Parts: sequence; structure tokens; C-alpha cells
Amino acid sequence: MSESLPAATIRTQVTVPLRFSDGYQTTARLHTFDGLVDGREHLAFALGDHTAAGAVPLVRPHSECLTGDVFGSQRCDCGPQLREAVQRIAEAGGYLLYLRQEGRGIGLYAKLDAYALQDAGLDTYEANVALGHDEDERDYTVAAQMLAALGVGPIAVLTNNPEKTDQLSRLGVSVTEQVPTGVFLSPANADYLAAKASRAARAADLPAVR
Repeated sequence: MSESLPAATIRTQVTVPLRFSDGYQTTARLHTFDGLVDGREHLAFALGDHTAAGAVPLVRPHSECLTGDVFGSQRCDCGPQLREAVQRIAEAGGYLLYLRQEGRGIGLYAKLDAYALQDAGLDTYEANVALGHDEDERDYTVAAQMLAALGVGPIAVLTNNPEKTDQLSRLGVSVTEQVPTGVFLSPANADYLAAKASRAARAADLPAVR
């Protein structure tokens, strides 16, 4: 981990049983923290067992999405990605980092403002810019702090977004692998997923996905 990062500490640990709407159940060890640089209430869910010799924990930095994670909105793929991540991490052993940065970091109300602009024809990134924000304002410094506080060494990152991997690496996290997530396509989120794929390709300096 980078020595330049302020140290965070674990505040509370508590075991929480989890159950999803499709019936999947597991148990997580939930961690809260003191000293995170943005002062928000981010959470780490320890899932499964990665204590075997040589095991590299699977880590999913998952940005909060109230509409998708809680209410099942079909405008994004956040809810299905969260459900997938919990099971895959529980099977492999690792951590789900639940990061309180709604709407790619612009906040819940602004995200809903962006939805209105998307209804008028902008994509999800163009809408953020039209509102005076960057395309994506998420910052993974707290994720690196959380991993350091948890005593986690090298990790495999569960994401399709190379920016997450790049930021964590720049922050001193040793990333051994980027593990892709599933694609959860529906008629309601097709344009959203196409915009994400195009931006991810640009971030990786690859041809856009068509």
C-alpha cells in the first residue's frame, strides 16, 4: 500500500446474514472504518474464506446505487452486478467494498437530474457533463485505505472498468488480475451498457465495443 495514504482503522466488525430476492443467502463480516479521507460511511463486506496459503482475495469496489441496488431499477445493471459479486466473492473469498458514491460520484439528486437528460437523448456520461460534472467523479482512495486497514495484500479486482484497477494500482494496491463481471443486458439498459462499454474501451485505449 502507498505510504502517502492517511491510515484508516477498523471501527466495528459485525456478522450479518444476507438474503437476496432470488433466495440466495450467505453471511458477511461487515466492517466500518474511522479515518477515511472523505468522511463518508463506506462499508467492507468480508465474504467466504481467502485464508488458504497463496490465495489472492477477490475484491469488488461497488459504488452505491440506491435505485438499482435497493429498488431494482432496470435503467442500469448495478443491482445484478451486486448480486453476482456477493456470490462470486463468497465462493472465492474476498471483499465487497460498498462505496457511498452514488451516480458516479455526483450524488443521488444529480443522478436523477441526469436521468431526465438521458430521456432527452444524452448518454449517461454526456448527461453528467451537461450538469457541470466530470463524466465520472468516483475516487477509490477510500477503497485503498479500507484494504490497508483490513491488512489485505495483493488482490484480484472484480470489474469491467479499467479505471478502477488503474486507480487502485496508482494508490499502491497490488492488483494481480482484473476479473470481468457478467453482462446483464435488458431492453431498458441497452443504451446505458453501450455507453459504459464505449467509455471502458476508451479508458483502456482499445477500439470501442460495437
